Amino acid sequence: MTEGAAVHGPRRFTAREAIALLSTDFTDLPDPTAPAPPRSYGPDGPLAWQGYGASRDRAAERTGEEESVVCGTATVKGEDGGTTRAVLIAFEFGFLGGSLGERTGDRLEAAHTYAREHRLPVVSLVATGGSRMQEGMRALVQLQRVARQSALTRAARLPQIAVLRDPTTGGGWATLGAGADVILALPGAQVGFAGSRVRPPDADPAAYTAEAQLASGAVDAVVPERELPEALALWLRLLTDPSTDPVPPPPALGDAGLPATGWEAVRAARAPRRPGAEAYLDASFTRRAAISGDRCGGTDEGMLCGFGTRARDGRTVAYAAQTGTATRPAGYRTAARLIRLADRLRIPVLTLVDTPGAANDAEAERQGAGAAIAELFAAVAAAETPVTTLLIGEGGSGGALALAAPDNTWATPDSYFSVIAPEPAAAILKRPADEVRATADQLRIRPQDLVELGVVRGVVERER
Repeated sequence: MTEGAAVHGPRRFTAREAIALLSTDFTDLPDPTAPAPPRSYGPDGPLAWQGYGASRDRAAERTGEEESVVCGTATVKGEDGGTTRAVLIAFEFGFLGGSLGERTGDRLEAAHTYAREHRLPVVSLVATGGSRMQEGMRALVQLQRVARQSALTRAARLPQIAVLRDPTTGGGWATLGAGADVILALPGAQVGFAGSRVRPPDADPAAYTAEAQLASGAVDAVVPERELPEALALWLRLLTDPSTDPVPPPPALGDAGLPATGWEAVRAARAPRRPGAEAYLDASFTRRAAISGDRCGGTDEGMLCGFGTRARDGRTVAYAAQTGTATRPAGYRTAARLIRLADRLRIPVLTLVDTPGAANDAEAERQGAGAAIAELFAAVAAAETPVTTLLIGEGGSGGALALAAPDNTWATPDSYFSVIAPEPAAAILKRPADEVRATADQLRIRPQDLVELGVVRGVVERER
């Protein structure tokens, strides 16, 4: 049993088994070290580590591989018949714990270079214990090399997807894993920077699992083995479908007409049976794949983010949707992450605004509410890909405006947008409670008011 495994733990795949889950036409890339003369090290490597060469020989004989990573190209096919060609990088944990050495770095660099030259997405099937101790700092600096290649691939506007197998620890997690655009993990996989043999003695092992990383916002989804091929095929199709055309706003789903007063607008937007984000997303997309978490330790269930296939024309659209709750800092950071990714991949964005405002409790302040909102404002402002916004409920102050596209925001009849909600507005102005409704009128927050003020482009109607 290899280090870190449990008697009833997750299944451990060889590199070739992991590849076979996803494709039947995998072709190895040429070994970049084969045609070149070997480095001037002896058989025991740059440190002359006694027995290292023999360990490599045994690992090669046991696994059938010459190094800890297998790189090649493959066609990933979904259940609907759609296919995407990709570069696959699969770690062989049976080869010295899937550790990264200089030759591993050679192969990873060659794989990313091939991906850029042929405009292919990169999928990393990670299973590694970290850097190879027998090569010392020559092994550790491969992390800089890998990070450089990942950055170049990112700059080339090519998506990178990581699938975390058991175990994913050390520098492999901190580069190919955590540095990917979308991160999927197999259930029960050990995932963490610290492997089980170097953790503090009082460490909670549950914190180093795929499920814990999902809860803390570091992983987008935990995907069972049987669902992985289709999930990966969907992600590849969604992330390799650029478009320069903006998304038209969805039609209204509610039955409400335009409100006569400001307070009627507030009541319509707060109505419990009013169609919310899930209803609009279901109506807009045939298939969706969600991203989760801000990569900073947080998630917000009140902010739905991901990519989907638009029902009307089949093209990919990114979405960020508030669900009517006060938005947490993690929600703003997740939405900013989504918009930056869509912008880099040239995928249009649809945002749905529905929040009474940003969360303003003490914990939200400690989590950096102001900085998170500023980050989202900046992501929307800097986006070169078209962003379309539909106000579907409450538009509470800057916490709502941060998600709205300047000059391309629309409203449903059962929505309102306000510099601040009528109740706190009245309180700030030291007005009694019976003047809240009059204050709502003075704020001019109805959809038709917003059009007249030039805040929204128009009010969308229900489809007939």
